[in-house]
Amino acid sequence: MRDPPYNTGRDFIYDDDFAESTASFLERSGQADDEGVRLVANTDANGRYHSDWLSMMYPRLKLARNLLKDDGVIFISIDDHEIDNLRELCDEVFGAQNFVAQIIWQKVFSPKNSAQWFSEDHDYIVCYARDKQDWTPNSLPRTPEMDARYKNPDDDPRGPWASSDLAARNRYDSGLYPIETPSGRVISGPPRGSYWRFSEARFKELAEEGRIWWGNGPDSTPRLKRYLSEVSGGRTLQTFWPYSEVGHTQDAKKTLLKYVPFEHTENVLNSVKPVQLIQRILQLATNVKDNDIVLDFFSGSGTTPHAVMVQNSLDGGNRRYICVQIQEPLERPEPTFKSILGMSLERIKNVAAELSAELNPPDLGYRLVKIDTTNMTDGTREPDETDQLALGELEPSIKSDRSGEDVLFQVLLDWGLELTMPIKVEALSGHQVFDVEEGSLMACFDKHVAPDVVQEIAQRTPLRAVFRDDGFESDAARINAEQVFREVSPSTEVKAI
Repeated sequence: MRDPPYNTGRDFIYDDDFAESTASFLERSGQADDEGVRLVANTDANGRYHSDWLSMMYPRLKLARNLLKDDGVIFISIDDHEIDNLRELCDEVFGAQNFVAQIIWQKVFSPKNSAQWFSEDHDYIVCYARDKQDWTPNSLPRTPEMDARYKNPDDDPRGPWASSDLAARNRYDSGLYPIETPSGRVISGPPRGSYWRFSEARFKELAEEGRIWWGNGPDSTPRLKRYLSEVSGGRTLQTFWPYSEVGHTQDAKKTLLKYVPFEHTENVLNSVKPVQLIQRILQLATNVKDNDIVLDFFSGSGTTPHAVMVQNSLDGGNRRYICVQIQEPLERPEPTFKSILGMSLERIKNVAAELSAELNPPDLGYRLVKIDTTNMTDGTREPDETDQLALGELEPSIKSDRSGEDVLFQVLLDWGLELTMPIKVEALSGHQVFDVEEGSLMACFDKHVAPDVVQEIAQRTPLRAVFRDDGFESDAARINAEQVFREVSPSTEVKAI
């Protein structure tokens, strides 16, 4: 799922120049402090107006495709400025054969009187599958209004029914014949330019079964009776989504104001998606019984996590979300947050608190992970930069300003473990010990690790155990720790970093 910044000529983040060191990039882009990142103006006077935006989108679409399951699907919200270019880009990345639909979302409640030419009342949502043959959208539930169309004026024992036209425009040579009504009137054939839907023999069978409605007047045209009991449990998907079903931008803005305590009007985002819109996508593309993961590359104000939490609470699903948002600064810092990321976190917390109070759902917590430089010290030096005193500075393997939690998440990444695994923090003999998913990994990154801590961890027989290399008093202490695991828990994979 993607709601990228629209290419409207205003500022958006697109700078993807990685041809420099991480440190200089963080300093230049502003990600190293609380001021946020650098905004790059992409005005329509720019000769690369379209290509800059597409250059920002292309690697993200490639990554999105790689991350999708075989039966995965992506929905991308976009307006008129780049819809044609986006379709061509998606055809290249996903394959034109995997295009599913281009949906029209009626985004505004009333026309914009300030429009210079036309009031832009809609946006598009482009849908592509990883493999169209492997993905089928879920049906939407029928509405009470749809069921209310079915009546039973003739007390048919088969229950409520609705009539439908017997004539169709598609050529059907067996559908040209006269029909005699119960009153004796003869209808010479279907209306000009059309054909009866059924052959004459089949029509007579339907009439004998009482499935033809002859109408209330002598001049009525026969119609087919379709019973409510025979219709499917869902409704046909359509490519027009009215705001009455999925919300509009005014709804979205009111929702944002409800859950985020703004003090400065200029910080309230205008391009916010309604929660109902994302819920519609979740209903189509995810399943209640599956542990589906919803990925949003442009999380913005946090509509996607909001929708996931609400939908899970309504249908008992176990969907999880991964949302990506850079530290884009607000025009004026708010008392409790300074960036769009901070705004979304405020929203997630308040939505979770409301749902917990009303519906008592399962855990609605989240884990916030930020990109940073490595936790490991850089031991590379030129020969003339190294002397006897400098060697002592290179002994610690972990940077002095990093916490045990910082190091733990790098270890999870290095070992290919999920960052969402449950983590318990324990105190063993005065040392901080992390237990990841009940023994999948246990780690202690304190210095001067006591032998009894090593013994206690080994006795729990974890799959993996990690210590910091300079956390042992000596090389002999580290070797003794490895020996303890060989004797007590030989199956544990032990690592010192």
